[in-house]
Amino acid sequence: MLELSPDDLLSTTRSVRKRLDLGRPVGREVIEDCIRLAVQAPTGSNSQGWHWVVVTESATKTALAELYARHFDPYIAMGEGLQLYPDDDTRTERKEAVSSSARYLRDHFAEVPAMVVPCIEGRLPAETDTFTQASFWGSLLPAVWSFMLALRSRGLGSAWTTLHLPSEREAADLLGIPYDRVTQAGLFPVAYTVGTDFRPAPRRPLDDVVHWNRW
Repeated sequence: MLELSPDDLLSTTRSVRKRLDLGRPVGREVIEDCIRLAVQAPTGSNSQGWHWVVVTESATKTALAELYARHFDPYIAMGEGLQLYPDDDTRTERKEAVSSSARYLRDHFAEVPAMVVPCIEGRLPAETDTFTQASFWGSLLPAVWSFMLALRSRGLGSAWTTLHLPSEREAADLLGIPYDRVTQAGLFPVAYTVGTDFRPAPRRPLDDVVHWNRW
């Protein structure tokens, strides 16, 4: 366990890609400890409808990495040459570094010691209203973030990726997930990190994102 205060843990849990230690095994017990903490998160009506598919088999990891790469390449190409934010915006300043990091993960995804696919029971129709969507995802996403925090506290890292989801049914077939009854939320590489000295990231000023009483 790392010696991190709650504020340190919350402010330094990063999306880790280039600093994933691809050569160091991750024991089953460590992942299960993190999931055991994750499922203490709240869920709507105490439904506890989460499921966690942990993948360590080489062939299955390779197949999932190929699904990810299939959609990563056109997605990243769409953003090339585009500038969505002003020059002095931290998101513009970090764009190349983030892109480089993402490409690294795309090239090495299959090499990670483990992959985790968090799922939730149920499947929403395409026309689902905002209330139902928020309630549905609100019963899983807090647990997923708790999982990432638990990894960080133990010297491991991950990144929240979703680019395999356009091929979610194919991934479900590969993993034996009952697609009609269970929805996947992402694909998480899991590995120990190279070093543990992560720092808070640059973020937009609070004045830009906090609205008191009204927008």
